[in-house]
Amino acid sequence: MTKIDEPRLESDLGYRFGYVAGFMGFGPDDIAAIHGAAPLLAPLVPGLVDAVYDKLFQQDATWRHFLPRQYGYDGNVPDTLEHLRMDHAQITFRKQHLGRYLAALVTRPYDAKMVEYLDMVGKMHTPKAGSKELNVPLVQMNALMGFVSDALTATVLGLNLPRDTEARTLRAFGKLLWIQNDLITRHYQG
Repeated sequence: MTKIDEPRLESDLGYRFGYVAGFMGFGPDDIAAIHGAAPLLAPLVPGLVDAVYDKLFQQDATWRHFLPRQYGYDGNVPDTLEHLRMDHAQITFRKQHLGRYLAALVTRPYDAKMVEYLDMVGKMHTPKAGSKELNVPLVQMNALMGFVSDALTATVLGLNLPRDTEARTLRAFGKLLWIQNDLITRHYQG
């Protein structure tokens, strides 16, 4: 039986990542499967980003979080939700961030710097980082992660990979998105 320092799970990001990844069996073979899918997924990233934003646009509960100025965006900000259209510069800015995130998932090494990046993805959706006005409720983050997971699964299934490669890739992404979800929800505690 492995001894786990439970308080350390809350204070040491690397320890937490190692624990969650190890518990799920996320390791080098999963990373290789994710990286191996990169050349096939890269051309599909713009479509994935559009699908995510189309979904976010459908609900005021998700779309309203794009109204406050986003950290790093210095253009004009619409004054009402009705003026925040899909072609607004702030939405283009945010879509670029999501595209870079998806590219990072399939290209970057899963080292301490990547773990910090994945953690920041969770933190930046709260007032703890980035815009102090940005506070996306956990229910919206969970809904989004579920949608992204399903969209990514559908995309991988559409690649017509050999069955064993497809299964390894889907399982690897499934584990990775659960790790990402843990690194999101940890910023909603207390």
